[in-house]
Amino acid sequence: MVSAGLTTLSSCNYDLLNAVNGRKDMRVLCIGHGGGSLPLFLASKIKGAVIDIVEIDPLVISASIHAMGFPSFSVIHSSHCARSPNTIDEVLWRGIHERLFLYESDAEKFILNRGNLYDIIFIDAYDGDDVFPRKLWDPDYPFLKALSSSLHPCHGTVVVNLHSDADVLDPDVFIASNFEPVLPMGRYVSEVCQAYKDMLVGKQRSFSQKQCAGLGFAVSVPWVCNTTLVVCRGFCVSSGALHRDSVLNALISKSLEVDRDLDLPFSCLQYLKRGFVLLS
Repeated sequence: MVSAGLTTLSSCNYDLLNAVNGRKDMRVLCIGHGGGSLPLFLASKIKGAVIDIVEIDPLVISASIHAMGFPSFSVIHSSHCARSPNTIDEVLWRGIHERLFLYESDAEKFILNRGNLYDIIFIDAYDGDDVFPRKLWDPDYPFLKALSSSLHPCHGTVVVNLHSDADVLDPDVFIASNFEPVLPMGRYVSEVCQAYKDMLVGKQRSFSQKQCAGLGFAVSVPWVCNTTLVVCRGFCVSSGALHRDSVLNALISKSLEVDRDLDLPFSCLQYLKRGFVLLS
């Protein structure tokens, strides 16, 4: 999610390097908290990142603090009482926890009730049955429309983690791509991807004179049986028509800059090239 999201955001003429160095703010929203590793990673690598985190389950929040070491100082309480970091948080997370804001809230209500504008939004949220909630992708629900209003109009990027709905027990489910396994998208994942693309950037792709467009794509993450969906506004290519190869080549080129600017311990490229599908 991180590799695909930051590379895409950077490909939309967003000045990632200045955000990394703390010379400009990057507004980030994480829907779904888990252990808190994603927001902690972003805040530690990007000095300008100001991150809102939304988690509906108080047990998940508690476990992330007591078992995973997430800073308790970052939890926003409804009482709005003054926050004071404990000694451990101050030692471990000083300069980081001040830019993390963890809310116990339903994602739909949070988006609808706040007027924040985000540069990038990460969504990794599932219900008790480990299913991506319908209200977070069905166009008939208010969430996607509200999400669209909360996304920066020029470079806003949304990244969604989706569990594959292909039958992984089927020996024919893996498609060979450059001798690497790729999970195909089943009907459910395809519907989610198309709904996000249509609601956030529209059903048509078009270029301005600067060769910028809104688009959506999906990449396969077969080792965890997931698909990463990315939808963005203002994606730029140097020239030519918008097609799979031009978009993928632009991402590959930009990924090298992201690797360097963030001094990443891994290469973004491996999370971009596998099973790349440009949404229509």
